[in-house]
Amino acid sequence: MTEHLRRLHSWPGAIVLAVTLLTGASQSLGRTSQEGASSQPQPAPTPEAKPSPSPEHRFFINILRDQRAIWTSPFNLRRSDAKWLAPLGFSAVALVATDRHTSGDLVENGDNLTRLRISKDISRFGSLYATGGVAAAFYLTGRAKDNARARETGLLGAEALIDSGILVEALKTVSQRQRPPTDHSSGEFFDGGSSFPSGHAINTWSLATVIAEEYGQHRPLVRFGAYGLATAVSLSRYTGRNHFLSDVLVGSAMGYGIGRYVYRQHHDPSLDFPNQKQTSGLERSRLLPRIAPLYYPRAHIYGAMLAWDF
Repeated sequence: MTEHLRRLHSWPGAIVLAVTLLTGASQSLGRTSQEGASSQPQPAPTPEAKPSPSPEHRFFINILRDQRAIWTSPFNLRRSDAKWLAPLGFSAVALVATDRHTSGDLVENGDNLTRLRISKDISRFGSLYATGGVAAAFYLTGRAKDNARARETGLLGAEALIDSGILVEALKTVSQRQRPPTDHSSGEFFDGGSSFPSGHAINTWSLATVIAEEYGQHRPLVRFGAYGLATAVSLSRYTGRNHFLSDVLVGSAMGYGIGRYVYRQHHDPSLDFPNQKQTSGLERSRLLPRIAPLYYPRAHIYGAMLAWDF
C-alpha cells in the first residue's frame, strides 16, 4: 500500500487548487468631463476572481478525498507494484505465522518488568494525544510566527493522523485479533480483539513521514530522527507485549504510505523557495529602484517613475 499511495499522487480528486488573479480594467486618467466620459464606450466589467481557499478551508475536503483514494487503492494496483507489494506481503504472512513463537519468547522466563516499563514509556510518544499534540504545536507555532511551513506541517500532520485513525479503526473492527497476553499469544483473528494493526505505529509513522518530508529534504538528521523515533515507538509496542510483530509491520507500512501520500498531494511547492523570493524582493526594494514606465497619451505624458521602498 505504501508505494501505491505514492502513485495516487495523480488522483484527480486531490489536485491542489490554483487560482490566477485577474487584473481589473484600468481607468483612464484626466477625464475631461462627465459628458465626454459617457460618450466613450464603457468596457465590460472584468469578473473578480475568487481567492484560493486557505489550507484550513480545504482540510476536511482533503480528508474525504484521501479516504476515497485509500479505500479504492487495491482496485488500482499495477503489475509494477509487485516489486514492493510482494516483499511486504510475504513478510507480513511470515510474521503472522511466527507471531505466537516470537511473542512467547518474550515471556519464556516470565515478564521482564523493566522491559515492560521502558516499552510503555517509549510507546507514549505514539499515542494519539502525543502525536496530535505535536501536529497542533506545529500549526499554532506557524500561525503565531507567520511560518508557512510549520503551519502546513501541522495541518498535513493532523490530516495524516485522521486518515490513519479512520483506516486503523476500520481494520481493527474487521480483524478483531486478540492481543499477545490473551490465550498465551495465540493471536487469533475474528475473536473480539483489537490488535491488528498497531495504532501507535501507524500514528507515529504517518506524522514522522510528514515531518521528514517537510524538513528532512536537506537535513538528514531530521529525517533520521523522525524515522528513528517512529521505529522505536513501533518496536516498543512489541516489546511491551501490546502487539505482535506483524501488527507493528503492517501499521508502520500504512503510516509511512499515508504520510507520504498526504504530503505529495497537498504540499505547497512555493514553500520550497522562500529564501529566493525574500532575497530578490530585498534587492529590488532596498538596493535598486523600481522602474515603471509612464504613458498617458490623452494627457501627453510620457516618462518613467523611480521608487525606493525603505
